[in-house]
Amino acid sequence: MSTDNELFSAVDALLEQVAQDDLPSPAERKRLREAAGLSQAQIAAALEARREAVGNWEAGRTEPRPPKRAAYARLLEGLAARFPAEPDKTPTAQVPEVPEAFTGPAPSAVVDQQAAPASAPVAPRPRAADSSGRQSSGRPGVRKAAAKPPASTSASADPRFENGPLAVIHVEDGQTLAYCVGGLVLDVPATSLPALVAWTLAEARLGQPKLAGPGKDADPLIVLTEAALERYSLPTRLSDEERLSGRLPESHKVVRQLARAEWKLTKRGFGPWARIYRPAQGSERQCVQLCIPSWNALDARHWLDAAHLPPADLARLLGTYASRVMTPRGSTAVTGLELMTALHPPTRASEPDASGKRHSEHNPGSLGKDPVDCAPCEAPDGHPLLAGLPRFHQRRPGEVLVEEAYDWARPLTDDECTKRHLVGIDVNMAFAAGANGTVVGLGAPTHVTNPVFDPKLPGSWLVDLSHVDLSRVKSGKEWVQLEADLLPSPFTPKGERPDGPAWYATPTVAYAVELGYTVAPSEAYVRYDNGRYLDGWYNRLRDAYVATMADLGVTADLSPDEFLAAMDGYRDNDPHMAIVVSAVKATVKGGIGKLRERPRGEGWKPGQPWRALSRPTWRPDIRAAVISKTRTNMHRKMLKHAAFTGQYPIAVLSDCAVYAADGPSPLDFLPYREGKPLPGGFRLGVSPGMVKHEGTQSVLWGEGVREEHGADLNLARYIKDGSIIHTDTGE
Repeated sequence: MSTDNELFSAVDALLEQVAQDDLPSPAERKRLREAAGLSQAQIAAALEARREAVGNWEAGRTEPRPPKRAAYARLLEGLAARFPAEPDKTPTAQVPEVPEAFTGPAPSAVVDQQAAPASAPVAPRPRAADSSGRQSSGRPGVRKAAAKPPASTSASADPRFENGPLAVIHVEDGQTLAYCVGGLVLDVPATSLPALVAWTLAEARLGQPKLAGPGKDADPLIVLTEAALERYSLPTRLSDEERLSGRLPESHKVVRQLARAEWKLTKRGFGPWARIYRPAQGSERQCVQLCIPSWNALDARHWLDAAHLPPADLARLLGTYASRVMTPRGSTAVTGLELMTALHPPTRASEPDASGKRHSEHNPGSLGKDPVDCAPCEAPDGHPLLAGLPRFHQRRPGEVLVEEAYDWARPLTDDECTKRHLVGIDVNMAFAAGANGTVVGLGAPTHVTNPVFDPKLPGSWLVDLSHVDLSRVKSGKEWVQLEADLLPSPFTPKGERPDGPAWYATPTVAYAVELGYTVAPSEAYVRYDNGRYLDGWYNRLRDAYVATMADLGVTADLSPDEFLAAMDGYRDNDPHMAIVVSAVKATVKGGIGKLRERPRGEGWKPGQPWRALSRPTWRPDIRAAVISKTRTNMHRKMLKHAAFTGQYPIAVLSDCAVYAADGPSPLDFLPYREGKPLPGGFRLGVSPGMVKHEGTQSVLWGEGVREEHGADLNLARYIKDGSIIHTDTGE
């Protein structure tokens, strides 16, 4: 049990200021948390409590007990000082209505400038929407929203960002407009890009509060439509040379305009996700993030047709993503990685020293601000640690850690050929579920020889697992007999049984122990400084996914039959929210992949460092641990299913498994008794780790495409629509 001081330190990481011990009303507790942009999971982690407990405190169902009560009071008092409640003196004020699918803060009512104090900053006046009803921009009509109590209106939002996290800039009928979340439309007076940046920072009131106490507020995001690009003298499309380099040349007149106005660009230059800034002065940040869809900023693989939406619809879509995940900082992969840092900032303010000053110090539980070297076995080919290897050397399993997702298939048995259907099931947010609860290293590895395996210690282990016999394994507390040839090995991506010592991440070795076998590593690289670094990341992305699926009519309380029915055509219920679902899933996969980003041109040669290695978030060991956990989670479900039903997968690709069945539905082979699934097995539902129907084809189709394209064809890759031209999308 943590002491009061330890709890206060965790709270100070969220607040960085002093508080008192009494508790406000339950409604006020919720208002304060939402005003600060904190999740219940973040507060629960700081107080070493359950997320459900924080929800009960905010609902008034229960009260915290010492020592958590004093720490919780300290948190709320600090939030109250930072976000005081303001009485609603204008109950009839007009505010733009917030669409039901958008859960971010509503834009504030616009107060008449004549009634405002002379010293108060003047907010941009919302522009009345065009009454002609033209659809070219998706501009909404003027709407009124009934006044609500302060706890649920913009009074609880940060007034600095009252117009939301972003704006889509569009030009129509010669006027430049900013489409914000909630249907708000602002006039934009800026006639040049430097002026647009200055207007955004000085008047637009765009941005998003930080996700963690020691972190930084999100910079405002400005999305430029093709019409806006033309207005600001930018090309609507990049040339082939510009597209390959990913940026405009330094000689472009707009780049020169920015330089003359003393604005700077980051190292990636003026590209699809340009960042324009001036060096910070003290705690004052001056930075604007640009997004240019027509330059392929919104990759169609993840954002589908978002780049072609009208401005108002695009603002709603990106605003929903920003409120539930974070303001996009680049591609979904970049945003996934940035979310990790936003939830665990590398530094925090120290306690005051003797002179009363605070200093920057390491934030416990983060990856810090400096990169760390990986272990040699964790280094990908071409890494500087491997510069001494002979050219074209192929590393064997005893030299390199290979933790990847499944890509395995086998021939159908005679019994399976008598069935009519091949049914694919897909694990929802599989890599997010793999990240949940996984202990990962926070610091540099330590090399040890002949270690005793510790399943709680993250690292890479050189161990021989070839003795693990899948024909006789432990499932729970009982030994079970299985047909080993019909199951993939849990230890290799291709499902082949190991033939000697190899490097494995901790979850893989721990699974061998779970199956009832002893392990004796000969060496390891372990990380004694560790923690559940990705839990907050998982919680936020899980909540984003589940909330958006609920907007599409797929909720967590559905029965298996109701769930399958709801998933049938769910994207048609709201195509824009379906895009958000796609982007959230891509954020998970891309964020994990970005932990081991490879070199991307720039004249790189093997043995030389590349840009990503300078990041503290370049951590191939964390990526390996998550993939290892995801793969063993999948194997555990397949094993339990086989032990209970005698049914085995025919093909597995990443998070999709294909089974032969007499009927076309997952319910034709998944065991359910009185609506309850097999404990530890596959379970239909919307939450991460549960499964959905991926697709159904006939057994005749499966045998036919294998005969045409080869017996090794992985049917899980094509089970969704039967087409052999598509590759895995992770759906």
